Amino acid sequence: MKKIVVSCLVFVFVFSAIAQQKPSASANDIPFNPDQSVTADHEITIRGVKVPYKTITGMMPVWDTEGKVQAGVFYTYYERSDVKDRASRPLLISFNGGPGTSSLWMELGYTGPRIVNIDDEGYPLQPYGLKDNPHSVLDATDIVFVDPVNTGFSRAVSKDIPTSRFFGVNADIKYLAEWINTFVSRMNRWASPKYLIGESYGTGRVSGLALELQNSHWMFVNGVILVSPTTLGIERDGPLAAALRLPYYAATAWYHKKLSADLQSKPLAQMLPEVEQFTVNELTPALTMGGFLDDAKKKQIASKIARYSGIAEKVVVQNNLDVSLQLFWKELLRNEGYTVGRLDSRYKGIDKRDGGEQPDFNAELISWEHSFTPAINIYLREELKYKTDLKYYVFGPVQPWDRSGDRTGENLRLAMAENPYLHVLIQSGYYDGACDYFNAKYSMWQLDPSGKMKDRLNWEGYESGHMMYLRRPDLESSNQSLREFIKKTLPKPNQPAKY
Repeated sequence: MKKIVVSCLVFVFVFSAIAQQKPSASANDIPFNPDQSVTADHEITIRGVKVPYKTITGMMPVWDTEGKVQAGVFYTYYERSDVKDRASRPLLISFNGGPGTSSLWMELGYTGPRIVNIDDEGYPLQPYGLKDNPHSVLDATDIVFVDPVNTGFSRAVSKDIPTSRFFGVNADIKYLAEWINTFVSRMNRWASPKYLIGESYGTGRVSGLALELQNSHWMFVNGVILVSPTTLGIERDGPLAAALRLPYYAATAWYHKKLSADLQSKPLAQMLPEVEQFTVNELTPALTMGGFLDDAKKKQIASKIARYSGIAEKVVVQNNLDVSLQLFWKELLRNEGYTVGRLDSRYKGIDKRDGGEQPDFNAELISWEHSFTPAINIYLREELKYKTDLKYYVFGPVQPWDRSGDRTGENLRLAMAENPYLHVLIQSGYYDGACDYFNAKYSMWQLDPSGKMKDRLNWEGYESGHMMYLRRPDLESSNQSLREFIKKTLPKPNQPAKY
């Protein structure tokens, strides 16, 4: 990839920060029906086979304890229409993250039957629009894409409803579990094997939902898929947090050809284990020593960090062996006059000045917004014929968001312990600096300290970024991985699960 994506916007991307920057006015100024839908029939060819399906696009309500409608949650449901036995047909329930972003990314980028018109590396093409997704998992599972309140078209029905009802780690999980219960009941899917998939902040969401669904709604899922997972509330502050970033730095430096010849000559997946071993066995203990690390050892560690990160040893020493993410994105290509992207470090940006310690904006997100925002409006309003005057919130106003009490990783562990059918698949892009791949591995290692469930935990890496599916080869391989994961974890008739 040699293209350079630039923008006149000064933009530092954090999903929650974006939500704060978007218009805060309530969309309740525009009337809408919180319980409506439109249905259409379609056909697509997936892996050479024609697959007929129907879409149901609309809203379903969320009620309070007194039965009063609180909000309308928008969804798009894809159901293969030539299936006779719906009881054995899997259902995949999909969320994105933010927490203030809608489901358009995975719907139009990953698993849905229609995807954005982009090139093979994920760059936008004009005119904007969509094309069929020949790799969609719709051949193997029905899919529903869900937009939490104040994302997409989802809205509270009144300005008087407290935002605390929806905007918080645990509040979000609680009301969405209630909504899923309603959806499964209305669509007659109680017998179906169920899977939860979430991206970015959505990984914490689905981790919490796995436990909430089985404890409060007696609904047990067969699988949870974590795409570019967050920390899931698992502690890793201080020296450990600093150390865990290095393998991502190495992957990015490898991509931009900033490593020594011996490292650069190896395929990425063969080069990274050396960096990972150094991170665990040498860097973490060294950083733990802080300012009391022996001078000779400090120089040795600094030299290795420079070797693996592509950052000059002098800069490493000046920062006490702890090169921050912002500085890395600014420093790696500083001498060439470019920065690297946060969510996908293959992308390059141009800053106002080469000096400084952080990029002016995140080039990859600007590129993605080019493609997805027009496409989702074209798709819902024109192709699926969903009529509304509501604005589609790609990033919606969901602040303040209550982040207290985040135990989503522990919730997932407990859900797995209670439910022997539950398996977990983690997918990461090597060039994702927001939810990096080695932190995802660390989360997987910590999810089950006992080691008794590690055969139900699996991780996969892809040579792309946060939305690894935007790169065409990874779109194919990651969907195939989902297909195989679902097939492998489907319940076997008359075979009880055992711990």
